[in-house]
Amino acid sequence: MDFIKKSLLLQSKIKRSVRLAVRTPGFHPGSRGSIPLRSTFFSLYYNNYNMANHQSAKKRIRQSEKRRLHNKYYAKTTRNAVRKLRATTEKAEATELFPKVVSMLDKLAKKNVIHNNKAANIKSSLALHVNSL
Repeated sequence: MDFIKKSLLLQSKIKRSVRLAVRTPGFHPGSRGSIPLRSTFFSLYYNNYNMANHQSAKKRIRQSEKRRLHNKYYAKTTRNAVRKLRATTEKAEATELFPKVVSMLDKLAKKNVIHNNKAANIKSSLALHVNSL
């Protein structure tokens, strides 16, 4: 009950809605189709609030959030490894690091975190970089 009172108090302090997006693709001032999205303070302040009513839907939301964070971590780790490999200027260090980075990219592509072609393009550019050293 305390949570509801707190949220109502916060909502009453902010009278207007908050603008989320100013211009959408194909924006025209007279176009009704590109009115900026608006949301209340309540939904912005408590972003973990979901509209699911069924247990399976709530579970799916929990699972997808957990998977999203997991994928985000490994994608960021791989991006940092790619950045590190591109910054290297020594041949020996680059040839040692290259197979590890390729393996990381292949794992991301296999799990559909990144597209197969993107992984192939990055591997190709990294191979060119390592061979040019």
